[in-house]
Amino acid sequence: METGALVAVLVLVLVVGVLGVSIYNRLVTLRNGFENAFRQIDVQLKRRHDLILNLVSVARAYLKHEHDTLEDVTHARSEAVRASEQARAAPGNAAAMSGLGVAESALGSALGRLMVLAESYPELKAQASLSELSEDLRSTENRIAFARQHYNDAVMEYDNRRQAFPMVVLAGVLGFAEAARLEVITEESQKQAPKVEL
Repeated sequence: METGALVAVLVLVLVVGVLGVSIYNRLVTLRNGFENAFRQIDVQLKRRHDLILNLVSVARAYLKHEHDTLEDVTHARSEAVRASEQARAAPGNAAAMSGLGVAESALGSALGRLMVLAESYPELKAQASLSELSEDLRSTENRIAFARQHYNDAVMEYDNRRQAFPMVVLAGVLGFAEAARLEVITEESQKQAPKVEL
């Protein structure tokens, strides 16, 4: 083989190698970006789950005859915590994100029923601790919505880059699977955040 041909082959190998490393590094950066965005959701979900537990504790003393509603909220919270743990272990995994979305939707629905029920108990409505918890929960719901939007945007950027040429050629080979967005709203009737005003 001639020296010129050998140099050309070496330059080609070097260019392909540099391009491969560049693609890999960019995909790692994008994946880390959406995983970090999910961690922000996770922090807010933990806060939400703790607030709901406190809310149920406060309401339990006044809603003694509403055992089923309180149990529904408690069960939905447990399911949401479990789904959150699974999603934390695999951010971007379609099954984990879907499970989390369904569990959080069910929790929001159960919480909404509790808050409607609490409206019919004036002594509960007058509790300062319930009012504070409701305000904290409303604030947390807003934070979750912003964090979810940031996560979904990061996933979209990752997936768009992953599917574009030349990254698409190496993404699958290098183990960069498609990431899933977090969609919490599953029904038209659930498009509004649960009302927590007392």
